[in-house]
Amino acid sequence: MTYDVIIIGGGIGGLMAAYRLHQKSPALKIAVTERGNTLEKRHCPASKEKTCIHCKTCSITSGFAGAGAFSDGKFNLGTAYGGTLGEELGDAKATRYINEVDKILNEYCTSGIPQVYRSNDELKLKCLQNNLRLLDMNVKHLGTDHNYVTMQNLIHAIQKNGTDLLPFYDCTRVEKAGSGYRVHYANGEALEATSIIIATGRGGANFVADFCRSFDVPMKSNHIDIGVRVEMKDIIWKEFSDKIYEPKILYKTKTFEDRCRMFCFNKGGLVSAENNHGIITANGHSYAEAEKKTENCNFAILSSIRFTEPFNQPTEYAENISRLANMIGKGNVLVQRFGDLIRGRRTNEHRLSQNTVTPTLRATAGDISLVLPHRILTNIIETIYALDRVAPGTANDDTLLYGCESKYYSIRPVFKNDRFELVDNVYIIGDGSGICRGLSQSGAMGIYVADCITE
Repeated sequence: MTYDVIIIGGGIGGLMAAYRLHQKSPALKIAVTERGNTLEKRHCPASKEKTCIHCKTCSITSGFAGAGAFSDGKFNLGTAYGGTLGEELGDAKATRYINEVDKILNEYCTSGIPQVYRSNDELKLKCLQNNLRLLDMNVKHLGTDHNYVTMQNLIHAIQKNGTDLLPFYDCTRVEKAGSGYRVHYANGEALEATSIIIATGRGGANFVADFCRSFDVPMKSNHIDIGVRVEMKDIIWKEFSDKIYEPKILYKTKTFEDRCRMFCFNKGGLVSAENNHGIITANGHSYAEAEKKTENCNFAILSSIRFTEPFNQPTEYAENISRLANMIGKGNVLVQRFGDLIRGRRTNEHRLSQNTVTPTLRATAGDISLVLPHRILTNIIETIYALDRVAPGTANDDTLLYGCESKYYSIRPVFKNDRFELVDNVYIIGDGSGICRGLSQSGAMGIYVADCITE
């Protein structure tokens, strides 16, 4: 089968690219191939079991609508964080494309009116007075439930336009074929196209690296973030979450002067497990509907690491730390009370059963100090105490830490031009490009590249 454009990956970046391509050039023959299932058939058993059962293909991270399908549905309406698209295109152009994403989402959001949270100078000042930096901007919150419906409506519209959506097409390699390219898949299929958009997300880091090596595309080392998912009573962060919904806070640690960040805040949320190629890591989400909310909130605290020469395997480093956590946790995420961590003892089931914060994920009680390197663990503990100054109760004994949570940004191809082209007619967008770290900028990148192709 031959197409004008094949989009590898059906996350928000790939979907926005497909939508825009048809909008600008309806005659184009387009296919979106995705290694996971259709959105309607993506069901995670962990939601019932409260623990990961190691599915062959993770329905949380793979499938149409991507890893963002079951996210909290937060869309940043600006460039202050969530990636570096503003640096690549200029803030004005990047913001214009982010607004395009917002416009499309508004058209297909039929399950409620999303709430928009505005920036807050009072909370910024409070953080600055405690040596913390609050990164806030206008954020639109759909919630996991409304986000799902919105993505479902968008996918149906793309399919109705004549775009082929192919589930369980796990791309293994790309090769040159005449004036175009041949794309090979694990199911034995091979498709051809004139242009390709790589939209594999963070989970496709190895695929992107293999492509770059095959086509002699230079790569730059990027940073990685390693840390924990933190869970506590929702009321502790109510002052922040009622006003700006998602506090993103930076802290420079005293001991090592490293950068730590608090992000991915979920009000009334749930901690979840993700299966990344057999490695189980922690994440979180929350719903917009009041009856689905919990008494807890959760967020990530991650320590940023940028390696220097001669080491050039940061992704493998982060993966091995997560594997160690799974080994100690018998194939599961670890959970530890903050009080136990500070006292140098592992959490056991007895202490966990008496905890005032009830865990929303069935994780293995243990000791994350046996997993995280000293520098990273020290950074996380310092950050928790720093956050406790603006939200007293964060450093309570009963605060839960789930390990590990990792974000990989180590693959950063050197683009041929400002169109995010790797080689002739092959483009890369989204988290897999090393540019984006969120839904808004990934979607904006998809629309921008589609415009480059059609114009």
